[in-house]
Amino acid sequence: MNRREVHRVAAGLPAEGGLAAEVAQGHARMTHHPAPRRPHPTAPDLTPPPRNGTNGRHTPDPRVPTAATTTSEDAIVRIFSRRVDPERLLWSRDIRFINRIAMIIDGVRLLELDSGTVVIGPAHILTEKAVADIAADARHPEYGLVMVDPSRSESERYLLAMSAAVQVSGLADRIGMSQTSQVVQTKMLDYFFSLRALHSVAFQPIVDLATGELHEYECMFRPQMPQLPQSIASVVAAAIDTERSVELDMFIVHTILDQAGRLEAVARENGKEPRRFAVNMTPASLLDPGFGAQQIAEMVRAVGLAPSRITIECTEQQSVPDLEALKRQVKALRKLGFGFAVDDAGAGYASFALVAALRPSIIKIDREITYGISRDEAKYALVEAFYLFSRRIDAKLVAEGIETRADLAKLRELGVDYGQGYLLGKPKPEPMKPRNLTPAKRRVARVAKVTSAAGTTSTARPR
Repeated sequence: MNRREVHRVAAGLPAEGGLAAEVAQGHARMTHHPAPRRPHPTAPDLTPPPRNGTNGRHTPDPRVPTAATTTSEDAIVRIFSRRVDPERLLWSRDIRFINRIAMIIDGVRLLELDSGTVVIGPAHILTEKAVADIAADARHPEYGLVMVDPSRSESERYLLAMSAAVQVSGLADRIGMSQTSQVVQTKMLDYFFSLRALHSVAFQPIVDLATGELHEYECMFRPQMPQLPQSIASVVAAAIDTERSVELDMFIVHTILDQAGRLEAVARENGKEPRRFAVNMTPASLLDPGFGAQQIAEMVRAVGLAPSRITIECTEQQSVPDLEALKRQVKALRKLGFGFAVDDAGAGYASFALVAALRPSIIKIDREITYGISRDEAKYALVEAFYLFSRRIDAKLVAEGIETRADLAKLRELGVDYGQGYLLGKPKPEPMKPRNLTPAKRRVARVAKVTSAAGTTSTARPR
């Protein structure tokens, strides 16, 4: 399959050659396994068509679609559309590896092509572990294994999966299927936007380190991309590289605000206090007219939330093209009651100079700096500098990535205001209370106060 064909396939157009042509003309040989020594009772009849005479030419076989009787897409649908259960697709050029898979894993189908061989099977059978174990015994051949996306049309799901598997294998350049990074990123973003209804939002607590009480929740967007799993950082990076960060942020911010608004409406009905939420945005979006301070405030109010309960976090993944314009935007947001945070300070483009220029209400220290601070004097000194810096510009500190009690103790020792990390609370589909990790002295005081109010004289000890 050449590069032009891959691009046509990924765009949902009928392929002109390669895979589709092989299938349409009957040159691709589809087989169903297990191996002959373990015949499957439901295996389809795929015996070779009868030959005519001595010249070896095939006589017409009604079971095999031809270019004269069907389109390429129809042929692919007929061959591949056999089940709707979750499936995986594997591609490799190592025929011995493929044969091992066919012999060991029951219920898979093979499609032999000039560029390699495709293996398709149920996802619960053709698992990553099963394939990795077979690959280890076969001297670690190069291969690509991906999920087949059932949400795509039958005419394109396997072609897209095969293209993805070839890319995963690392052999795309050798077989003429290499793609520029921007082409790959554009396809990934198109796929992302095609799955709008599948994506989700998680809420991770940010905790007051002095009291152990909840401060606010960071709203974390979770892409759900079955065929091509991606982190939100990868999606954002692709959007920045292809100049689609505003489009991405518009979708993500609306999705997050809608979800937060619904949750707060339920909380109000149950008589609960309003909560705070933090939402991430790129610098480019904050400079876009569609994300002016008033426009953001209208989005927030439209879902029943108050700007005073929202913190806008500016991500570090993108440079700031117009610092003066961003400074004006930050002032306008804060004037409307929004909190403003510089995310991942100390990483990417979030330098001390940027923080000093923007004068945020919150500085979020990158997890790479805070993780392991209890045993790293350099990190300790850096966070200490952040603390002194934050006090000069009247900002609060949030330490990200807190995963151990030792790190938590050091951050408290330094006077860091807030903390976030798996130790305090993992991201959840609904806002959950953080873990009770109040400092021991405060817990003793609280327990003593409770026992005193109850009229007891027993000495309470922290659990």
